[in-house]
Amino acid sequence: MARIAGVDLPRQKRVETALTYIYGIGHTRSNRILEKAGIDAGVRVKDLSEEEVSRIAKALDAEGGVEGDLRDLTAGVVFVFSEEDIAGAAHLSQVHSRETGVGTGISARGRG
Repeated sequence: MARIAGVDLPRQKRVETALTYIYGIGHTRSNRILEKAGIDAGVRVKDLSEEEVSRIAKALDAEGGVEGDLRDLTAGVVFVFSEEDIAGAAHLSQVHSRETGVGTGISARGRG
């Protein structure tokens, strides 16, 4: 079984689909990685040699930003929308944190 970026790829799938099991890789990025590695997208994972797997891993490292790296970035976004952050608490209670005074609902009415 091929293991890339800490993920075991399913053996029966085509390589372009199997790479999407890695967090942060979709079909477009998968095809770009395979093109850099010089591997046909239609090959099954079980038919890959160790040398081809290492070429895919090197191409993936060159592109950067998979699994743990992206999960660390999304953790910051999740914090912003948590109750521990002032803006996040305001967002959850549906009160805008930067709203001050009278909103546009009153001040923008036409005078007649």
